[in-house]
Amino acid sequence: MSRKLRVAVVGAGPAGVYAADILTKTEGLDATVDLIDRDPTPFGLIRYGVAPDHPRIKEIIKALKRVMSNPDIRFFGNVAFGDDVKLEDLRQFYDAIVFATGARRDRELDIPGIDLDGSYGAADFVYWYDGHPDVDREWPFQPHAKEVAVLGVGNVGLDVSRILAKTADELLVTEIPDNVYEGLKKNATTDVHVFARRGPAQVKFTPMELRELNHSPNIDVIVHPEGFEFDEGSMEALKAAKSQKLVVDVLTKYLAAEPSGAPHRIHIHFCQNPVEILGEDGRVAGLRTEITELDGTGNVRGTGEYKDWPVQAVYRAIGYYSDVLPGLPFDTAAGVVPNDGGHVIDLDGSPLQGVYVTGWIKRGPVGLIGHTKSDAAQTIGMLVEDIDALPAPEHGEPEAFDRYLDSRGLEYTTWEGWEKLDAHEQALGEAHSVERERVKVVPRDEMVRIARS
Repeated sequence: MSRKLRVAVVGAGPAGVYAADILTKTEGLDATVDLIDRDPTPFGLIRYGVAPDHPRIKEIIKALKRVMSNPDIRFFGNVAFGDDVKLEDLRQFYDAIVFATGARRDRELDIPGIDLDGSYGAADFVYWYDGHPDVDREWPFQPHAKEVAVLGVGNVGLDVSRILAKTADELLVTEIPDNVYEGLKKNATTDVHVFARRGPAQVKFTPMELRELNHSPNIDVIVHPEGFEFDEGSMEALKAAKSQKLVVDVLTKYLAAEPSGAPHRIHIHFCQNPVEILGEDGRVAGLRTEITELDGTGNVRGTGEYKDWPVQAVYRAIGYYSDVLPGLPFDTAAGVVPNDGGHVIDLDGSPLQGVYVTGWIKRGPVGLIGHTKSDAAQTIGMLVEDIDALPAPEHGEPEAFDRYLDSRGLEYTTWEGWEKLDAHEQALGEAHSVERERVKVVPRDEMVRIARS
């Protein structure tokens, strides 16, 4: 391409940042990238989806910062696709648009009682304790909710269980906002029950996350023996995946350990399929599960036997689901934008010229953060192959997009603005009575004010 390639990446989480990095480092390609995000801050689920007591996972932000310091990459935050800019708007300024918007909301669970007071989606809870500006500042902890259920055996389920079981003071040393600390002090939970439909060989935990469950002196991890079994399919799965065997090893150690008498407990139950949330006076009063059994292949079948658990709140952590992107097709069953590995595929089966996807909006909310790198490489590879066929935008100079946002009166944030907010949050942490790396600013208008000051 004789001209400089201009690409918009919608979504500034890891998937979007990796795509920008690959684009600007591709040999023989002269490209600039504008990252556009509805949040005033970059990094997506690294900032708003990873539990605050996971500093090692958040180390990835350092690598993302190095990418974002590239002068060929710009950041425009507080700009919502669909509301502030549309696909036809972006086509005026860019040769290509890559969507990396991820998955932000809870996948639905269609069982009776799911709408009772005290039934929550894990994503909503995660966004609350991570200080996302678009969720309520208060979490409705109930003083009677001493036993709660967590449905789902992935890392999000572990994060939710651990935050519910820890004390507020344990989490004060993290970056949690002040309102989250005050909210957690109202949490009366003593027992968290985690339910798996299948056996220990089928859980989606990672070994590190599972080991960290009992690092708190206030928590005992209790693995119950019922359903802790393996069939032929389970044994094959353990042979095929070393990480899964490590998970089972950790679970086995928990199973054999004697409780220490800690004031809080996380119980892990296998072969229990949630079928109904029980209610009383409009509030959660229990959970009904069907006992399942392994069928030889690693899957389960129902036994027709049921058990009621006296829990007073239920958190479903069964997966994330992507939002529909205005102007783009959407596969409601899979929760993704239809694509062939990178190109967005329109309703008639043909690719949308110059429009691509990467990350969870492309393949669904599965895998670890590192998997988005290979996603981005595949997508950008397709984009590079298409370069000669991409029509030049009407306004291809970088300043044109800035002028457009200004003409709309949009209060967008920039990378320089993020650095101001970053420094401000770190200063709040330094000034705190307890040593903290940072204290998050939560209100959107305050974040924007600081970033634009």
